[in-house]
Amino acid sequence: MIQSTAIHTDKFYSKKVSDLHHRNLRVCLSETPIFEAAQIMAKEKISCLFIGESEQKIQGFVTDITLRDEVIAKQLNPTLPIESVMDRGIVAISQDAFLYEALLLMFQTKTRYLLVRDKENYVGWISRNKILTEQSQGPFIFIQSVKQAMSVGELREKWRQVPKIIHQLVTNGLKAEIINQIITTISDTIALRVIENTIREVGPPPAKFVFFVLGSEGRGEQTLKTDQDNAIIYEDKANEQRELVRAYFLEFASRVSTGLDFIGFSFCQGGLMAKNPKWTHSLSHWKRNYESWIQESTQETVMKYATFFDCRAIYGEFDILEELKEFMDLQLQNPTERFFMNMGTNSLQFEPPLTFFKNIRTFKIDGEKFFDIKKTMSPIVDLARIFALKNRIFETNTGSRISALQKAGVFTEKEAQELSHAYYYLMALRLEKQALSMIEHNRSPENFVKIKELTKVQLVTLVEIFKVIKEFQLKIKVEFTKNLF
Repeated sequence: MIQSTAIHTDKFYSKKVSDLHHRNLRVCLSETPIFEAAQIMAKEKISCLFIGESEQKIQGFVTDITLRDEVIAKQLNPTLPIESVMDRGIVAISQDAFLYEALLLMFQTKTRYLLVRDKENYVGWISRNKILTEQSQGPFIFIQSVKQAMSVGELREKWRQVPKIIHQLVTNGLKAEIINQIITTISDTIALRVIENTIREVGPPPAKFVFFVLGSEGRGEQTLKTDQDNAIIYEDKANEQRELVRAYFLEFASRVSTGLDFIGFSFCQGGLMAKNPKWTHSLSHWKRNYESWIQESTQETVMKYATFFDCRAIYGEFDILEELKEFMDLQLQNPTERFFMNMGTNSLQFEPPLTFFKNIRTFKIDGEKFFDIKKTMSPIVDLARIFALKNRIFETNTGSRISALQKAGVFTEKEAQELSHAYYYLMALRLEKQALSMIEHNRSPENFVKIKELTKVQLVTLVEIFKVIKEFQLKIKVEFTKNLF
């Protein structure tokens, strides 16, 4: 049974959207009366009807749930135009994308339907239920169950189940980058549930805002050892409302962080959380933060800039964070020379643990030899970030940054492959060791890897990876610090 499930899972992760029979688009005009739209859906036996001038000019969509919640439940006049109740949140995906990417996109955007695109043209649509039937077992069904959990107690229990799921995926040979996305999506889903529950408790927010995450979660590279790194940006309000707005979001953030800590996402020891008054501010205040960090360009301020460059919105008005990124883009067109020199220096603070004789440098705990795999991976994260900053590439994920840098001609194809293979090999090893620590030893996940538990092949591979990292760090020294020694 386990082997059958593994084979089924492998097939699922290799399937593309085009392999799934997607339904033809059915479109009606925006002025169509609600009752006529419902008649079309009943006749065609479809749960989703798109609204627009044509198949290529779609403005929105309605579903059977829309008709239930927005029309019947509210006793809305059924002769009103369908555009009055349509959902304008159109989300599309290429037919060349993998099915697992489609599911992750659905969970991230909280939509049950995706338009399918062939290059620039819409060719059909798929539903979440349709994809889930392709994978009757596995992490996506689990994510769906997380979405349905209501209390922090239920969410805590769900998070405790994650190590076993991850261990099975690693054992089945699933790519580390996919596993990262799955962990991140589970984490995001839990955070969204906590945020939604908190808003119900404290009341609706007095201003538009965005809750965003940083660090490994911001890059979509979460592992099983994780703490909270998050912040809030809210829209600027008139002077007489500022204190009221700020007081609301600080109380809101404190409750969210407390809930996440109870579930298993511990408080950040460095205080890099929205509950810290330093990291919950108006948009204009955040712009001043970024501006001062890049102008001062000390090693401390560029570290803050790097941390907040790895950011991703998960709840609220995503456009607020996009406006801040546009502001960052303008700044990065004319940075001070010190900015990249200090950024380069910071990117070299962790070196691969390689001795002069090309052995792995270790440290001892209770007589056993270990190395820190997180610090070993940090140079790859740092070098991808600094080259992304230099070339104004706003991808947050390390693998995506490497691919974008290759397309921009910064890395050769070989360099990009070496970096990507090295990073995800280390990530797979890290995830495996963390899951085993939690499952077999009932211990908190750690980033320390015991040397004696590695095979000869793993040891040789690690040494080669460390050599690759050293070569790239030399590239940073030459290009950013002007120092060869």
